[in-house]
Amino acid sequence: MRHLRLIATLALAAATGTGGASASADPVWVVSQQGAELARIEAGTVAGRIPLGPAPVAAATDRAGRLYLTHPDGRAVTVVEPGKPPRRLPVPGQAFGLAASPDGAHLFVGDWSGDRVLRISAATGAVEGTAAVGHEPAHLVLDRRGRLYVADRESRQVSVIDTGTMTRVAVVPTGEAPFALALAPDEASLYVANVRSGDLTVIDTATLRARATVPAGRMPYGVAVTGDGSRILVTNQHAAAVTVIDAARLEIVATVAVGPYPEGIAVVGPRAYVANWFSDDVSVIDLATWRETARIKVAEGPRTVLAPGEPAR
Repeated sequence: MRHLRLIATLALAAATGTGGASASADPVWVVSQQGAELARIEAGTVAGRIPLGPAPVAAATDRAGRLYLTHPDGRAVTVVEPGKPPRRLPVPGQAFGLAASPDGAHLFVGDWSGDRVLRISAATGAVEGTAAVGHEPAHLVLDRRGRLYVADRESRQVSVIDTGTMTRVAVVPTGEAPFALALAPDEASLYVANVRSGDLTVIDTATLRARATVPAGRMPYGVAVTGDGSRILVTNQHAAAVTVIDAARLEIVATVAVGPYPEGIAVVGPRAYVANWFSDDVSVIDLATWRETARIKVAEGPRTVLAPGEPAR
């Protein structure tokens, strides 16, 4: 499997860690792939830990607070529910990208080596439908209308799927190696981080066409949007930095130094949280000053960060 580092940001487990400045009381979930752990960060420190099966990658949550994590090598999804031990759902494919319906009834799982997306029951794991997509589907994002956006990494495109019928309704060309996706708060725009071409594709979700391509740094890998929609944050793996883009002007307005090889990123209130793969920690960024204010140690190989309510909106 090629380059299996995905974006993600979670919050259901915790770890004993170190932190600096105080952070939001809202939890942030962090998935560590090599450490096989889910950590919950609260108030600038690790407040809990949950051990997982080997090599968790992507994560999603629903409105009830359940968390879901994929294991590509294990061909499975782990379900973490409040007050219950984690349970495992087998998946007939190399489970990678993930999205959950808001009510938690359905999971949408990208099959990395099967060029398809599966809709499965979150209760039983039964396959309820499939949709063909491009090569190596990476990040998945579900909007309020029930449309699923899939970054087809090796096809230079985003596939758009009607989740009711599990049919592909559109294909939108992007830059080279699209990987991470983020919707604007009003869902009028979809932002696509293109790893190899070093840019960001902006897709108009009304027309399902790309309306702009913006330079986004050295190997853009994760993307998030501030709560007011005014800023787009992109992690740059080869620059150990986060590029900040003005959403209206589509221009870079700031660059924030973080830990080495940043991957997933999430915004929670006035802060952003960045998973640093090589240093096994999470950078905390103050969105008012655009400075890193703390580093929080987590288990080995953090790659995904998930804020409350994401990506189910």
